[in-house]
Amino acid sequence: MTAEEFTVEAVERALQQLYYDPDMGKKNVAQKWLSEAQASPQAWQFCWDLLRPEKVPEIQFFGASTLHAKISRHWSELPAGQLDSLRSQLMAQVGQFAAGPKMVLTRLCVALASLILHILPETWPTAVPDILCAFQTGEGDGPSRCLALLELLAVLPEELQSSRIVTSRRSQLRSALAAHWSSVCRLLQQLLQQPDAPGRVRERVLRCVSSWITLDVCLQDSEGILESCFTLLKESEIFDAAVETIVCIISQPDCQRFVDSLLKVVPQVLALQEQLKKAVQDGDMETSHGICRIAVALGETHCRTLLEQVDHWQGFQALVSMIMSCTATPGHYPVDETSSSLTLTFWYTLQDDITSLDAERQTLYLQIYRPLYFQLVDVLLQKACFPRDEDFTAWSADDKEQFRTYRVDISDTLMYTYELLGPELLRNLYDKLGTLLTNSTHPSSWQDVETLLFGFQSIAETVDVSYSDVIPGLIGLIPLITANNIQLAETIMFTIGSLAEWLSDHSPMLANVLPVVLQGLSNPDLSVACVSALKRICRECRHDLHLHANDIIVVSQAVLVKDIHKSPQCMWIMQALGFLLSALPREEILGKLLSLVTPHIQQLEKLASEPPSSANKLLIVHILGLLSNLFSTFDLNKQSERLEVMRHVQTQPLDNNPVVVVLQQAFPLIQTVLNKWLSDPEVVEAVCAVFEKSLKTLIHDFAPLVTQLCELIGQMFSAYPQASALDLTRQLVHIFACEKDLFSPITALLELITNITMSIFQLGSRDHPDVVESFMQLHTQVLKRKADLYLSDHLDIKAVFYCGILSFKFPETPTLKATCLLFTELISHYEDLPTVRDVLQEDGKLLLQTLLEAIGGQSPRSLAELLAEVLFSVSRNCPSLLTLWLRDALLPSGFPSSHLTAEHKEHFCQQILR
Repeated sequence: MTAEEFTVEAVERALQQLYYDPDMGKKNVAQKWLSEAQASPQAWQFCWDLLRPEKVPEIQFFGASTLHAKISRHWSELPAGQLDSLRSQLMAQVGQFAAGPKMVLTRLCVALASLILHILPETWPTAVPDILCAFQTGEGDGPSRCLALLELLAVLPEELQSSRIVTSRRSQLRSALAAHWSSVCRLLQQLLQQPDAPGRVRERVLRCVSSWITLDVCLQDSEGILESCFTLLKESEIFDAAVETIVCIISQPDCQRFVDSLLKVVPQVLALQEQLKKAVQDGDMETSHGICRIAVALGETHCRTLLEQVDHWQGFQALVSMIMSCTATPGHYPVDETSSSLTLTFWYTLQDDITSLDAERQTLYLQIYRPLYFQLVDVLLQKACFPRDEDFTAWSADDKEQFRTYRVDISDTLMYTYELLGPELLRNLYDKLGTLLTNSTHPSSWQDVETLLFGFQSIAETVDVSYSDVIPGLIGLIPLITANNIQLAETIMFTIGSLAEWLSDHSPMLANVLPVVLQGLSNPDLSVACVSALKRICRECRHDLHLHANDIIVVSQAVLVKDIHKSPQCMWIMQALGFLLSALPREEILGKLLSLVTPHIQQLEKLASEPPSSANKLLIVHILGLLSNLFSTFDLNKQSERLEVMRHVQTQPLDNNPVVVVLQQAFPLIQTVLNKWLSDPEVVEAVCAVFEKSLKTLIHDFAPLVTQLCELIGQMFSAYPQASALDLTRQLVHIFACEKDLFSPITALLELITNITMSIFQLGSRDHPDVVESFMQLHTQVLKRKADLYLSDHLDIKAVFYCGILSFKFPETPTLKATCLLFTELISHYEDLPTVRDVLQEDGKLLLQTLLEAIGGQSPRSLAELLAEVLFSVSRNCPSLLTLWLRDALLPSGFPSSHLTAEHKEHFCQQILR
């Protein structure tokens, strides 16, 4: 098909192919051709032929869609003098399709709505009254015409919302339409109040109301229709639509301007309480959910406004009580009810609005609502309670996941209420827990105990509980709890973990809870909770764990050897042990460290001697991961800082850091492993991680290993260039830039990997965005820490410059970001590095062109600031060159964007050069 063949027959053939040809290739060709047909001037003619009554609905639908496309996107093509004809034809077509098909009617209504938006209010100021009159008094089937009118009224504001219109024009149109709301509202209310109105008419009316409300119409003018909507809540077949409409009306923030109208809504909502109560009793989740939505929408959107009406405090208090009853809906979420989750954000809003009032009103409302918030805590803990074991087992995986996220939301709400209720809240929880655990006459269920601990954990997780006098009592109660259930045991562990910071200031209490944690380590079902608690304790309390160190190490080593936990939790255990070991007396560290790592080193030796296999690779990566996680938290520098503060403690410096001793012993083995896996990216990355984590904690103590490591990185990068090797080199540059004796091997390594990366650029670097990103970051670091290296003949800054120019073409945001940072840093050395000055004088214009192309082209918006920073660096460091290049670079027509005029470019130049 060609563009000259945009005829009715050709369009019908293309539609036949699109809908019915099984070949996807042909479908795509047809789709593309039809899009071109819609955009063609001929579409103004053939769309009407496609709408003829004898055509099938699919063809009629395409005709209506084409009409909408032409009006909305190609309005300027409409010949002068054709507007009246188009308008009358379109209104006639809407009338003809009033009885259906529905999909064609809707598209025609959208087309007519688009036309109205083009010419309202200047050319057709009476559009809305004219339409109301035409469809109420025209010929044809009355009910069908009514439905067509309602469809048109519904899509008119929707088309305004979805159309691409400038803000000022959108605001003008919104006001023009809203001016007719009273007459539209009157018609809609009449239709709602007709006793014999069909259900679909009333549904369509409600959709119209929801649509027009988005125009910020006055609540005062909507009072009558809102009342009618409340009446419809008694009719089950229209209930959902009525709820949507009511929520839409009362959720408009603009309603706050009409306080009197808003106050009339409160009793209407309160009047729904009997219906809500009955729905809950009957297990009618749909009805209770809908009424709850209405109450929450009113309370949440207008909380502040209603609180400020102090004379009407009782009405608002009744609304708050109604929302509390929704929060307390009986049963378990989400199996028995779905309403309570809707209310949680309301409690945040109420608390925030009360505490932001003036002192007098705040005092009044706190007297009323503080007791209510204590009641809320009880309700939330009841809702967070697990169901009976046999019931929970029967729940689907999806229900269990929804319940888990629901508990997270409750946890956040409890944490927030602490700001209002303070330590008294913890005292209440503690008293209830103590009563449960010490009452021998009425044994408590595990669910009751768990939910109270859950409350403690929710608060302690983010709130400073150091001033609470009940935490020692809680720590004393924990060992009394019989954790005969996984959920309860998990919550115990999470609670202990949340109190780790408190335990660091109360170290004698560690003896109460550490045995509980260590005992749980051997249970794989408690893996995440237990290991998390151990890690937090070892991190926060590391300086107080000397007496417990042996127990922690023995139990941890045992569970690691037995493979009880999944890999991520094994890594956490090693991090915990890193915290622990680095805080022990220095004379004990090396022995304990060696005993911990020896079994893993031995296993690595065994794997290194075996032929490579996928199973062996997984184990090798796992063991290297254990070592890197151990070394990532093994920080003797922090211990030294602490000991310096404690002046009375005298320490002898160690000859070598224990980690260095281990790495020196393991180095030949790592070399052996690499020899077999040199071209495997995962193994290489795992090896690099071991040294990178060690470097970050050892810092200058890593010095004895620098020469060996440089040789190893060179070997790895020569065999298989990888980003992790570049990142490791960057760490070496960062730490040892000022160490003259150590920097010689680093310089040699830099020269080697720069030359190898250059060859990657020459062969095609597009498949290696991560390597390019890391290469840019490496040279940025060199420029920052050791820029004089570029004075050498062996490290070519010009080559780095041209690699950077190529990197601007990459679509990946991280790579572009790294490139911007490189050039910002490089340009800042224009004065002090002759090689930088030379390359900028020679090819600075190329950089500027590339930069302008990135700014005016497809670079992500998030990079705009970084690209501007490069331009600013040019302007700051070599302004004379910028003056020379800028206008010249922008001279070509259509560069860097076809949307730019010569005036735009000149204005840009003036702004930059100013």
